[in-house]
Amino acid sequence: MPLKGSDIAEHNDAKSCWIIIHGNAYDVTDFLPEHPGGSKIILKYAGKDATEEFEPIHPPDTLDKYLDRSKHLGKVRMDTVAREVKQEDPEEAARLERVELKPLLSQCYNLFDFEAVARRLMKNTAWGYYSSAADDEIGHDGANIPFSAFETMRENHSAFHRIWFRPQVLVDVETVDFTTTMLGTKCSIPFYVTATALGKLGNPEGEVVLTRAARSHDVIQMIPTLASCSFDEIVDARRGDQVQWLQLYVNKDREITRKIVQHAERRGCRGLFITVDAPQLGRREKDMRTKFTDQGSNVQSGQETDNSQGAARAISTFIDPSLSWKDIPWFKSITRMPIILKGVQRVEDVLRAVEAGVDGVVLSNHGGRQLDTARSGIEVLAETMPVLRARGLQDKIEVFVDGGVRRATDIIKALCLGARGVGIGRPFLYAMSAYGQDGVERAMQLLKEEMEMNMRLIGCARVEDLNPSLVDTKGLFVHSNSTAPDSLSHTVYDPLVTPAQRPRSKL
Repeated sequence: MPLKGSDIAEHNDAKSCWIIIHGNAYDVTDFLPEHPGGSKIILKYAGKDATEEFEPIHPPDTLDKYLDRSKHLGKVRMDTVAREVKQEDPEEAARLERVELKPLLSQCYNLFDFEAVARRLMKNTAWGYYSSAADDEIGHDGANIPFSAFETMRENHSAFHRIWFRPQVLVDVETVDFTTTMLGTKCSIPFYVTATALGKLGNPEGEVVLTRAARSHDVIQMIPTLASCSFDEIVDARRGDQVQWLQLYVNKDREITRKIVQHAERRGCRGLFITVDAPQLGRREKDMRTKFTDQGSNVQSGQETDNSQGAARAISTFIDPSLSWKDIPWFKSITRMPIILKGVQRVEDVLRAVEAGVDGVVLSNHGGRQLDTARSGIEVLAETMPVLRARGLQDKIEVFVDGGVRRATDIIKALCLGARGVGIGRPFLYAMSAYGQDGVERAMQLLKEEMEMNMRLIGCARVEDLNPSLVDTKGLFVHSNSTAPDSLSHTVYDPLVTPAQRPRSKL
C-alpha cells in the first residue's frame, strides 16, 4: 500500500531521514555522512519532497546505484504530501518574461550570441555553474576594454587572437571537404562535443539534447561522468552508428571505476578520456556565491549551512587525488578502448604519455576552471607539436585541444598547428539552455558554414592541407601587450552587438 505524506513527514531529522524523489520514498539516514554534497542539503528536505532539488544535479539512477534496496520504501500518495507555498520571486518573474520575449533563433549568428541569450534566460544558480572559472577569473575590467594580460578562461579564447593567418592564394577551393577522422572514426568536422557536467541545469532533458544534435550533424559526443542524465540514458538516445566517448573522473574505489569503464565499453563507447587535471575541483567563486545561499531549515539543529562549496565541489568529492602515472597500465588492462589523457598542460607530460603508450592527449586547462593563470591549450599545442615532430613522435599519439573555441578560425588554427580535433563545451550548453536541440543544431551549422568560408579564404580545400606554414604564432607566447590603447579608435568604433530582446506586443 502506498505511503502517505504524513508517514514521511515524521522522519524529518538526522536520526531518521526520509525523502521523496519522483513519487518514491527513500530512507537516507545512513547515507547522510556519505552524500558527496554533504548532509545538510538532504536534511533541508527531510520528510519532504526533494525532487526539485535532486533532479538537475543527479542522474535518475543515482539512488538505485548508491542506496541499498532495503532503503527503498516504495510509492507515495503524492496527493497526501503537503505542498510548500512558495513566496513570489520578482527575479524569477522577470526571468520568465525574458524567456517569453527572447530573440528568435534566426537572430543568433555566432556562438557568442547563444551565450548572451542564455545569460539573460538562465537561473542564477545554473548560470553561476556554467560560466564560472577558477579563483579571480582574471582578464577583463568589465568595461569592454581589455587589460594588458589575459588569463585562465578568457585567455583560452584570447590566445587564438594572437595567432595570425598566412593565407595562400590561387588554390582551387570550389569544393571544400573538412571531414576528418578522430581515433579512427570518420566525422563531418574536426570538433566534438566535450564533456560538461549537469546538463539539466540548462535544459530539463539534459545531455540527451546534445546527443540528438550531435547525431544530426555527425559529430562525436563525449559523455561526462557528472552528467545529469544517466550514462545509459545518453547512450540509449544515440541512433545508428553514432559515436560516443566516455570522460572519466577516477573514483577512489577502483572497483567502481572498473565497472564504469567496462560498462561503457560494452555499451559501445569508442574512447576513454581520463581527466588528469582535477585531483580536486577548483574554486569557482561565482558558482559558490549563487549555488548555496539558503541557510536551511530547523531540522539542522542550529548548524550553519556550508555555503563555501558550490555545485562543482558538492558533486565531486569522490574524485581520487592519488591518481598517477603508475595507474595507466591498470587502465590498459581493463579496457580495449583507446585511452586519452584529458587535461595535459605541458610538453613534458605529452612525451611521458607517449612513453606510457596511451593513444592520445587533450591539451586543456579545464575551461579555465581549475588552476588560475594556467596557459591555454592552444599555446601548449604550439609548444608541443614541434617537439613531437623533432623526435618523430607526431604519429605516435593523437593530440586534441579544448578551451576557448568559438569560431571556425579557432578550429583551423588548432589544426594548422597539428591538432587532430578540438573540443567545444560551454557554447553548446548555452545554445541548449536558450533554444534546446534546435539551438545546438544551429550552433553546429554556423560552425560548419564558417569552416567552409574560412577554409576557402586561407586557401585549403581539405583538412589534410592545413599546416604550420599557414599561421604566424610569434605573438602567441607573449602574455602582455605593451601597445598603448588608441583612445580615438576606441571612441569611434561601433562594436558588434548580441541579439536584443523582442518587444512585447502592444495588442
